[in-house]
Amino acid sequence: MPIPPQGPEPHPPPEGAVQPPRGDLAQPGQPTEEAEPGPDAATGAAAPDDAYAAALAEVEDRWRRALADLDNLRKRHVRELEREGAAERARTAAAFLPVIDNLELALSHAAADPGAIVEGVRAVRDQAVNVLERLGYPRHAESGVPFDPARHEVVGVVQDPDADPNTVVKVLRPGYGEAERQLRPAAVIVAKRE
Repeated sequence: MPIPPQGPEPHPPPEGAVQPPRGDLAQPGQPTEEAEPGPDAATGAAAPDDAYAAALAEVEDRWRRALADLDNLRKRHVRELEREGAAERARTAAAFLPVIDNLELALSHAAADPGAIVEGVRAVRDQAVNVLERLGYPRHAESGVPFDPARHEVVGVVQDPDADPNTVVKVLRPGYGEAERQLRPAAVIVAKRE
């Protein structure tokens, strides 16, 4: 006698999914209305057990394949991240090659006019600052601006009657980048509050 389904009707499974056993199917070990002996009668194995075992084996196989696919996807993602990181490092290093070339050129003219050497080194520094700016790290070396703890690192405090309190009086080391993306903050001396 079939067992009626209990509870609300579940959503239909996706295409190709193995159907779970339903309650209205004959359970193993229960007598069915068709009690004719089949080919399995001699061995004593019931046909529904074979169906359940086959369905379980198919589900296990799908599960193992899904785990293998997930592991392969993770490995591929790691390889792509490594490849992108290497490409970005190469682009950054290539941006600094002209700076190095110009420094070598300045060193090769070291015996020439010292004023020209200083001017050449200043031009190379400006080129390096420009490279950092193109990479998204602009230089910050402004004095007379209000102190910002996100952009400045206080290394000294002075009494200065000409400066407003909590204002940058002198920049000792410039900072590079914005507050949320900075290489380093600017090292500054700040005016004292009176």
